Amino acid sequence: MERQRRPRIVIIGAGFGGLHAARQFVKEDVDVLLIDRNNFHTFTPLLYQVATCALDSGEIAYPVRGIFRDKANISFLMGEVTTIDTNAQTVRVRVNGTARIETYDKLIVAAGSVTNFFGMDTVQQYSFELKDLRDSVTLRNHILKLFEKAAWAEDPTYRQALSTIVVVGGGPTGIETAGAIRELYAHVLHKEYANTPGMQLEPRVILVEMTDALLRPYPPKLQAAALRQLESLGVDVRLNTALKDAAKDHVILGDDSIIPTYTLIWSAGVKAAPVGELLNVPLQRGARVPVKPTMAVENLDNVYVVGDMAYLEDENGMPYPMIIPIAQQQGILAAKNILRGYAGQEPEHFTYSSRGIMATIGRSRAVAWIYHRIQLTGYLAWAAWLVLHLVELMGFRNRLNVLINWTWNYITYDRSVRLIEENTIDDRADTIEKPEVLPVEAEVA
Repeated sequence: MERQRRPRIVIIGAGFGGLHAARQFVKEDVDVLLIDRNNFHTFTPLLYQVATCALDSGEIAYPVRGIFRDKANISFLMGEVTTIDTNAQTVRVRVNGTARIETYDKLIVAAGSVTNFFGMDTVQQYSFELKDLRDSVTLRNHILKLFEKAAWAEDPTYRQALSTIVVVGGGPTGIETAGAIRELYAHVLHKEYANTPGMQLEPRVILVEMTDALLRPYPPKLQAAALRQLESLGVDVRLNTALKDAAKDHVILGDDSIIPTYTLIWSAGVKAAPVGELLNVPLQRGARVPVKPTMAVENLDNVYVVGDMAYLEDENGMPYPMIIPIAQQQGILAAKNILRGYAGQEPEHFTYSSRGIMATIGRSRAVAWIYHRIQLTGYLAWAAWLVLHLVELMGFRNRLNVLINWTWNYITYDRSVRLIEENTIDDRADTIEKPEVLPVEAEVA
């Protein structure tokens, strides 16, 4: 008698939602195929620390195959999904220039998000993102190379533009990046470049936020604390200010003022990954896929979408935010509902259990809203942030390395990873030359 085939679940994306979904199937009588473009999972909350020389890229990433090494029913395929056929229940995957067709009984789409430039083509062309490891290493190389150029630039105006960084977006990524860059300048780079004869660097970090407050979901007290702590580091924070346009050597703000700079970091928006378009369903704002409270897609009961890609409204009629804890919990629920379906049980609905939100600003500077009741600022919030991120980081080796680096950085004020690595994909610093006429920060005539 032929053995009955086990149900096959395909999961697209090895981010937080996809991994937490896959883990629910480890001891179940199903086969799981996990697909991702990279062979590693990235702890994205620490990307900015790679970009600002505090951590090495390998310390915040972990091989997917290593995570499921001894899990016989879970396999991994490194490739890019190009087609989803919900009628035939197949996905087409590009693998090393060839195509593979993979069948599924149930599909979980957890491909995350991409940067949203809101149709601003020049901003997309001239800005840096922080969405993956490649982005963070590219930005680190760029910043360090520009300092090498600035250290020997004789024109003070050109030197100032090379050492000016503009960060757009007052959310956690924006304020964490701005604070970390300012600390890199203050505690490390100014000492290392002090011996260059006659070349005194005066770096600037400017944070631009179009609304009247940083960290919009936080209470006013924590918003004010974040602003105060950033300014105490020397970050120039400009609220009620939009970015109007960008070029290679300057940005233009909403009031038509011009800031000469070669480094624009965009952290002002995200949208769902384009994989959602492959499902051929009407999308909601931010290209998100509308789902039922069970995380199944409307009219596609065999397809589940979780995390940043899923559009689901809370009890107040507001869409759930695109944050990691929600992705984790939705991934778990989707997997459990698939198993409940195979067991003949009714599916459960998503309810978000929040432990709070927090953001670090710099050394002993942070804000935390624990369980949306306890408000912490300064050292206590910073310590809570450190503990949470160490616990969440994948792999004992990574936790130990990060802890050692953080301890060393705290004691010595040093940043251990100041290496300029070759990056042939996007090494814009190599193409920067002194312009004939550099714009100055002023009103446009």
